Amino acid sequence: MPFDAHIHLDKYDADERERLLDAAFRAGVDGIVVVSMDMASCEENRRLARRYPGRIMPAYGYHPEQPPLPEDELEQLCRWIREHRHEPFAIGEVGLPYYLRKEAEGRGEPFDLSPYLRQLERFVRLARDLDRPLVLHAVYEDADAALDLLERYGIRKAHFHWFKGSEKTVARMAAGGYFVSFTPDVRYEPDIRELAKSYPIELTMAETDGPWPFEGPYAGRRTVPEMVLDVIREIASLRGMDEARVRRCLDENTRRFYDWPAGS
Repeated sequence: MPFDAHIHLDKYDADERERLLDAAFRAGVDGIVVVSMDMASCEENRRLARRYPGRIMPAYGYHPEQPPLPEDELEQLCRWIREHRHEPFAIGEVGLPYYLRKEAEGRGEPFDLSPYLRQLERFVRLARDLDRPLVLHAVYEDADAALDLLERYGIRKAHFHWFKGSEKTVARMAAGGYFVSFTPDVRYEPDIRELAKSYPIELTMAETDGPWPFEGPYAGRRTVPEMVLDVIREIASLRGMDEARVRRCLDENTRRFYDWPAGS
């Protein structure tokens, strides 16, 4: 059965989360990867993972679309992550601030990318040292900078969520064996649909990035984990493959990438 490979569960109202999870599990979603925004998010996602063992895989990190952490706070977060190294988790969501940078440039303001690159490098090294999967927010030209770091540190398990980028970058990602996950916008965004048709199916996962809202057939609807069923159905249609086969493949991909226990 399918997984939601990327969701911000802690961004839903606390009284909504249990209902959301129960509905998702009843609909056939096996598990979800909950990604973090900051230290408080990491702590909440760890609590949720302990409450739903085998169903929730936490990812600990610091989202790049916000001011970079001061060095002492980055050290504190990395130390906290290391303290839990005997538990299952990934590193994420980490990456580079493409949208933040574009907004600044649109206002005619200078933007210093160097502290973000140093921060990402710190998380890449942490993923290498702890041998953990890495969840990346790195789109368009930022993906090439992220790939440079992955290659420099010999990272084999990297997941580019909701990726957009050039054909050259896509080819480089596929050659490196890196994963891409698709959101519900695969049903209506032409560039995403093209990528979903061509990216290696053995390196593909499904996600929602909830509570991010979607357009098209989802306009005005709350984003929920079971929307990955629509993602799988659409990928199967785009590729001319049997839906059950695609579901099994993406299930196996997510389990393998995140070292998810069999039978959970």
